[in-house]
Amino acid sequence: MKFTEEHEWLRPEDDLIVVGITEHATTQLGDIVFIELPEVGTTVSKDDEVVVIESVKAASDILAPLDGEIIEVNDTLADNPARANEDAMGDGWFFKIRPSDPSQMDEYMDEATYNKLIA
Repeated sequence: MKFTEEHEWLRPEDDLIVVGITEHATTQLGDIVFIELPEVGTTVSKDDEVVVIESVKAASDILAPLDGEIIEVNDTLADNPARANEDAMGDGWFFKIRPSDPSQMDEYMDEATYNKLIA
């Protein structure tokens, strides 16, 4: 897995990358009450706004960590956005992207480096 400074995690899965936010991010946001996911088939560029999250504390945008195409979204979050709080690193994932340049993953932190960032 890789991690961004914006508290996203990226997990390779075959030729796709699964993207979500870290437990640290969900703790900072508080209870998540709404998540707007991108449309499947959308082509995104790194740093495009792709997900909108509303919590009891704030609204946040999640930026695309990579260039690529959105292949799948976690539709269960529409009915149960709190799932992102309950299992941020597992069932609370947001979307899967097929990267057009997989080497962009090299820019991100490993788990040990991310843990130092949030310490």
